[in-house]
Amino acid sequence: MPAQDLPPSIFHMLERNVGKKVRVIMDSAYGFEGTLEAVSQGPAGIWLSEVDAIVLRSTLAQPIPQVASREETGDLYLHLNSVQRIEVLQQTQNRQR
Repeated sequence: MPAQDLPPSIFHMLERNVGKKVRVIMDSAYGFEGTLEAVSQGPAGIWLSEVDAIVLRSTLAQPIPQVASREETGDLYLHLNSVQRIEVLQQTQNRQR
């Protein structure tokens, strides 16, 4: 009987993004931005470096939350039970012409 391909777990998806800039939303009003350095399974969490604490704001005119302020915090470990959402941020390249 052939081995079945299992869908990747959250840990596999996070490990693919190690070294990339991520935004971790903890609550509808705040979160963190930093570089994903490591993923641990026991306890389930992520390590971020060069972290900025961010405050998110939304209005009726602009319902998608936007970063309103940020403050440097250093390195940080976050347990995945307290995380609502993780977004991988696109790196914009500066093109010189």
